[in-house]
Amino acid sequence: MSKELCEVTEVHGDVVGRIKPQIPELSKVAQFLKALSDETRLKIAYALTLENALCVCDVAEIIGSSVATASHHLRYLKEHGLAKSYRDGKMIYYSLADNHVYQIVTIAYEHSIEGDEDGGEGETTI
Repeated sequence: MSKELCEVTEVHGDVVGRIKPQIPELSKVAQFLKALSDETRLKIAYALTLENALCVCDVAEIIGSSVATASHHLRYLKEHGLAKSYRDGKMIYYSLADNHVYQIVTIAYEHSIEGDEDGGEGETTI
């Protein structure tokens, strides 16, 4: 028997009855996180935490891709509410959509390096 499974099946009806109605519709959150689950898009988002705005050409250079590929990823981030863009003459610049995106990207990174520091194998207890 796996140590990750309960040894018996016992549903705690009072807990389930209290929690289940409080779970909201989360499909938009799932799409938001899916947009960040691609390593290239996450690199772009992280780069945008370091600089307020980057042009498509700079993003392409940062991620080591073609301008077309960078543009595709930036458009995807914009379509999913993580980035916004503006034109300055012939250049298109992208930035993070808002401070929430900034916080999520930076907190996720900080969490990932904390896991590296403590071996990442700790058990979670509530």
